Amino acid sequence: MSTPNTSRGVLFTVLAFIIWGLFPLYWKALHGIDALQIISHRIVWSAVFVAAILLLQKNWGWLIPAVKNPRVLGVFALSSLLLSLNWLLYIWAVNENRVVDASLGYFINPLINVLLGRLFLGERLTGSQSFAVGLAAIGVLWITIAAGTLPWIALCLGLSFGIYGLLRKRASLPSLEGLALETFLMAPFALAALFWFHAQGVGALGNISWNIDALLMGAGVVTALPLLMFASGARTLKLATVGIIQYIGPTLQLLLGVWLYQEPFGMDRIIGFSLIWAALIIYSAAGLMSYWKASRLAGQSA
Repeated sequence: MSTPNTSRGVLFTVLAFIIWGLFPLYWKALHGIDALQIISHRIVWSAVFVAAILLLQKNWGWLIPAVKNPRVLGVFALSSLLLSLNWLLYIWAVNENRVVDASLGYFINPLINVLLGRLFLGERLTGSQSFAVGLAAIGVLWITIAAGTLPWIALCLGLSFGIYGLLRKRASLPSLEGLALETFLMAPFALAALFWFHAQGVGALGNISWNIDALLMGAGVVTALPLLMFASGARTLKLATVGIIQYIGPTLQLLLGVWLYQEPFGMDRIIGFSLIWAALIIYSAAGLMSYWKASRLAGQSA
């Protein structure tokens, strides 16, 4: 039976992935502005937005101990770098008409997470998980052979976000505080980049139109809001449930790329994506079966 907390958790998590899935619409509206300049605004205004939330919550007690802890600071310095590179590559891909390639990266990300867990956390793969990872690898190999080039955008996005997730799994700070520290660490570099763009006469803020200014400044809100919704929602849900919901994001991205932006999606890509989708179905079904089995055993022992 679903509880109010569970229903709210599903709603928040679904909304978070819908926002992520619709991100191409947002970044496409900034087409023509250099991706590095967009990402610099995204970092700076994200830092401003989360700082405002922390100020309202009077939640600053964690910051000094975190900065004074070399291990925590080192982990978040690396995670902030990976997150920034992931954001930069994604925005560049969207504005270079590579939305389909970007969506592939987030389709294979869950399977990359499984593989990273096996390699770095010693997590054992079930037979179904091993088969799913192998099937996805065949799908990527097929796309590579058919296109004559490695799908590097998808692999870089999937790997960077997977390694980022691995680092955050080992980190000691919650979602909001972790995002705050990451953006605070990158904000000085982002600000320096923005000053450089303006010194070169190519700064976008205040020089194009008011709606572009609003989109650049709003990048902080659209970055932090789905992360906070996801953090709030996922706390009340089983991992198996989150695992199913997370495919909303790349599915919407793929649909936008193919139907709205008319990106090529021929038979070779259909075959490759189908292999990866089959792998995701196997992986998700195994997770759900494991969850149902555990729930049934828990009910019997209660």
